[in-house]
Amino acid sequence: MNLASAFAASVEKRSEKIAIYWGETELSYAVVFGQVCTVVAALTGKLGVKPGDRVALWMKNCPEFVPAVFGILSAGGVVVPINNFLKPAEVSYILNDSGANVVITDSELSAHFPELAAARPLLKMLKVEEFAGRGSAESHPSRSGIANRKSQIVDRMESDLAALLYTSGTTGHPKGAMLTHGNFLHNVASCVEALKVQEDERVIVALPQFHSFMFTVGTLLPMVCGAGILLLKTLHPFKQVLEDIARHRGTILPAVPSFYRALLAVPEFGKLPLRLCISGGAPLPVEVFNEFTRRFPFPLREGYGPTESSPVATVNPIYGTNKPGSIGKPIPNVELSIRDEAGKELAVGATGEICIRGGNVMRGYWNQPEETAKVLRDGWLYTGDVGYCDADGYYFITDRKKDMLLVNGINVYPREIEEIIYQFPGVKEAAVVGVPDPRKGEQPVAFVSAVEGQMLDEAALLQFVRSKLADYKVPKRVIFMPLLPRNTTGKILKTTLRQHPLS
Repeated sequence: MNLASAFAASVEKRSEKIAIYWGETELSYAVVFGQVCTVVAALTGKLGVKPGDRVALWMKNCPEFVPAVFGILSAGGVVVPINNFLKPAEVSYILNDSGANVVITDSELSAHFPELAAARPLLKMLKVEEFAGRGSAESHPSRSGIANRKSQIVDRMESDLAALLYTSGTTGHPKGAMLTHGNFLHNVASCVEALKVQEDERVIVALPQFHSFMFTVGTLLPMVCGAGILLLKTLHPFKQVLEDIARHRGTILPAVPSFYRALLAVPEFGKLPLRLCISGGAPLPVEVFNEFTRRFPFPLREGYGPTESSPVATVNPIYGTNKPGSIGKPIPNVELSIRDEAGKELAVGATGEICIRGGNVMRGYWNQPEETAKVLRDGWLYTGDVGYCDADGYYFITDRKKDMLLVNGINVYPREIEEIIYQFPGVKEAAVVGVPDPRKGEQPVAFVSAVEGQMLDEAALLQFVRSKLADYKVPKRVIFMPLLPRNTTGKILKTTLRQHPLS
C-alpha cells in the first residue's frame, strides 16, 4: 500500500462523491482523479520525472494542490511543498537542496520562474492551469476508466519516500524531513482513530496547504479515508468564512491558536455545524481555550507534533478529560517519552526533552546525516521541545530547547534573520528574539549594534530584510544598542534581550 494507491482505492469506492469544496465550485473524486492522471501524464511525459525524483509544489491555496500532490505520488515522485510566502532566493535554496528539477506552480508565482531557472538551469515548470480542467468530461473518468487508470500508478513501497517537508534549521538553512508513504499512512490511520473521523466529514482547510499540519490533516487524511475538503477561498472577512462553512457544512476545523483567538470576537461562529475544532502549530493559551469553551458549543482540542513526526503526535481526547494547557496524550500507535540529555527516561512530573517513537517518525533529514544523528537516537525522535508528563499520561510543553519562535504556527529561526541583517552595511552585531504577540503568537524583534561611527536607519534595514526573506520573518521592529549583552564566554545573552523594554 502507498498513498497513491490508497487514494485510487478511495476514488473507486466513491467516484461521484464531492471531494473538494471551493467557493461555488465542487469537485468530485472522479474529477480530481482525472486531474491526477493529467498531472501524471505531464510529469512522466514531457517533464521526464522518474520514480524517486523530487517535484516541488509552490502555489497559494487552491484545489489543484490536491491533484498535484497525488499526481506526483502516482508518478512515483517525491512531493516537495514550498512555502508560498518565500522569496525566490529562499525557494532556490530548497530546489537546489532537494534536487528538484520540476516545479508545479500557479499563474501568479510562475512570474518568478525565470529567476528560479537562472539559478537552476535544468528546472522545468508545470502550471496548474494545464491540469485544472474543472468539471470537464475529459477529467471525469467513468468507474471502469478509473479502474483502468489505476494500472498507470507507479508501484511504490511504504518504505519509499513520499515527501520532503522543509523545516527551518538553527544553522540558518531549512532541512528536508524525509517522510515515507508508510509514515503518512501511519499518521493518517492514527488521526482517523484519535479524531473519530467519518466518511461524511468535511475538513476545513483555513491554513496554508504547504504546512505539514494541513498536508496531512487537511489533504492526505480526508482523501485517503473518503471525507471531503472544504478549502476556504479567503479568511477575510470572517463573514465569508462563516458563510462557506455553513453552506458546505464543514465539520472539522484544524487551525492555529491565533485563528481561534480571532474567532472569539465572532459570536456567529457558535451557530456553525462543526463537530470538532483542533488547535496545533503553536501553544494554545489557556485563556483562549477557556473563553472558547464558554462561548461555543463544540469542543476545542489541542494537539502537538513536529514536522518530523508527519506531524501529529498527540491530541487531547475528543471524548473524556481535556486538560487546558496540555498537548494531550499520544495518538494511537505512537509513544512519547520524557528524557534527559543522556537519553535516560525520566519519572512522571520530571522535566526533560519530549521524544517520540512510532511509524510516523521520519527517516531522517535529506543529505544531512549529522543533523539526523542529533535527533534520531535509539529509535526515538528528540524534538527539542521541553516538557513533562503528569500522572494521568497527559503531556505539557514548558519551553523550547531550540532557538526558535512560532509566527502564526510557522517555525521561524532567528539565525536565518540574523544572517541577513549582518549583510546590511554598518551592522556590527545582531540578535533576534521572539516576543509575545496576541494575534500571531510571537513576532521577531531584532537587537542591533552598529559599526563604530556608523548610523543605521530602522526603516532601511527592515526594507533590506524584507527584500530577502518572507514577510512573516521580518522583525516587528529593530532596537539599536551600543553593545549587545554577552556572558563571560562572549555569547550574546538572548534571555536578557527578551526582558528588554520595547518602547
